[in-house]
Amino acid sequence: MARIAHLSDIHFGANDPKIVAATEAWLHARQPDLIIISGDFTQRARIDQFKAASAYINRLRSRGHKVLTVPGNHDIPLYDVITRFTAPLHRYKRYIDSTLCPWFENDEVAVLGLNTARSLTIKDGRINHDQIELMRQHFSAVPKHKTRILVTHHPLFAMPIGHGTELSEAVGRHDDAVKAACEAGVHIALAGHFHRTYAESARKMVAKAGNALVIQAGTATSTRLRNDEPQSFNWIHAERSNEIELQVVVWEGAGFQRGDHVRYNFDGSDWSRHPIDKDVDPALKSAVLAAR
Repeated sequence: MARIAHLSDIHFGANDPKIVAATEAWLHARQPDLIIISGDFTQRARIDQFKAASAYINRLRSRGHKVLTVPGNHDIPLYDVITRFTAPLHRYKRYIDSTLCPWFENDEVAVLGLNTARSLTIKDGRINHDQIELMRQHFSAVPKHKTRILVTHHPLFAMPIGHGTELSEAVGRHDDAVKAACEAGVHIALAGHFHRTYAESARKMVAKAGNALVIQAGTATSTRLRNDEPQSFNWIHAERSNEIELQVVVWEGAGFQRGDHVRYNFDGSDWSRHPIDKDVDPALKSAVLAAR
């Protein structure tokens, strides 16, 4: 079983230092097999913000953690127009990771990160044809028993982003990206961007979406909250490619506590959701569900 911590939207420059320290303590105590951070390391892509984010990642790695990262739209300078269009992710590559499409593989999982941040789109994401081919190539060599995980900052699918029926825009080249993920046999699609926790079968969103379970992370450490949803991150157990456990780890003011806990099973046609109430604080569970 692979244990994965999925954080997103840590936004150094608009973050709470107390919560940052709490994530480090929580992760060190649990020792995940992999920490995934799906973009928006900074608030405005300034050098001092990247240095702070880099120090955070280096502290995690110095404790022995494996960390896989992809950039977000906030990691491209907004007001530095020359840098935005001539070297949009230069600072990210210098301070966070020189690889924009990282790969991780062990005996249980195979994880590919794809950069969806673009200088022209401001906040929306996009995938290009080279990245789609990269997805096909990487996952084609993965043994069938391993859980295949795709990581982007912007979700591949249109997401509910409010309390009503409002949906986000899907990532650019959505149809091609979804087709490639389907052909590659992606089991889990992880993303962030909207500061909102969410999990759903891709087949309930798009026809011919394959076997993917879509899992969104809220913001782990930012002070910019949406829909009154508290800071949180995801704790994932990939037991097998057809059985995944997801727990939302929620900030409750003095520390992180385990909140909503669900097991997802794939029966060959779709994912089914099975809540697990064991050791869940009812108040935290209610807070997470209310934010959905």
